[in-house]
Amino acid sequence: MGVMAMLMLPLLLLGISGLLFIYQEVSRLWSKSAVQNKVVVITDAISGLGKECARVFHTGGARLVLCGKNWERLENLYDALTSVADPRKQTFTPKLVLLDLADISCVQDVAKEVLDCYGCVDILINNASVKMKGPVDKISLELDKKIMDANYFGPITLTKVLLPNMISRRTGQIVLVNNIQGKFGIPFRTAYSASKHAALGFFDCLRAEVEEYDVVVSTVSPTFIRSYHVYPEQGNWEASIWKFFFRKLAYGVHPVEVAEEVMRTVRRKKQEVYMANPIPKAAVYIRTFFPEFFFAVVACGVKDKLNVPEEG
Repeated sequence: MGVMAMLMLPLLLLGISGLLFIYQEVSRLWSKSAVQNKVVVITDAISGLGKECARVFHTGGARLVLCGKNWERLENLYDALTSVADPRKQTFTPKLVLLDLADISCVQDVAKEVLDCYGCVDILINNASVKMKGPVDKISLELDKKIMDANYFGPITLTKVLLPNMISRRTGQIVLVNNIQGKFGIPFRTAYSASKHAALGFFDCLRAEVEEYDVVVSTVSPTFIRSYHVYPEQGNWEASIWKFFFRKLAYGVHPVEVAEEVMRTVRRKKQEVYMANPIPKAAVYIRTFFPEFFFAVVACGVKDKLNVPEEG
């Protein structure tokens, strides 16, 4: 009996590995078919995450509209995508659009340009975001407004212009790449956190309003999206609860991971996704159920005058 069990164990492991491989391949093919021929608009496509989203959706056969505020970098992205395109697979030449979401006055014209080109938008990925840190008394009101324009008013303006087309066609998906700070705030990021709270609130409300029209609203909230080569520094970060918490929060997920999650979110039509280590995830619930404890931990960061590292 013992010999049979020893013989069965490798076979069982081999079978499980085979099933996992089949599942991954089916999921990959399913992901591509989910966006084949779909018109996909990606804002801030020249950022690290924007580039990875462009790569994933372009490979999947989407008709891409790549938005960014630097034309040269958009052209570089265009060249990168077209140079690696597999001629055996159907891919489409991306359309490039110059767009600065902080300039609200031009957003409507850009949206109309996209609709005039393709006639519709199937998937809108609101990826653009501006990060800023500093003590609240050192940040000017003008800068606060700029952060709100880029992170809140810009995305909702673009969404509002494209939304009637989705409603009339009774199909579409809007993805907001937000941040876990849309659920709780930490020191030295007042305007940034406020803009993320506002954006999350808007799209949560929108989700309920457009459900009857079969328009899906999804939010993907990672911790900070790190640059390609930034990793946590070595050191005694566990000296305080706050520093341990912030290390888990600040060094977030890689752009490739977020882009793949955005694709899964589109494919499965998920409504809300958190991409974070267990500590930041737990902080969301601690903020809700044990607010006094949460505020005390956060206040430790201010008292220790932690030199907050820059996000990618």
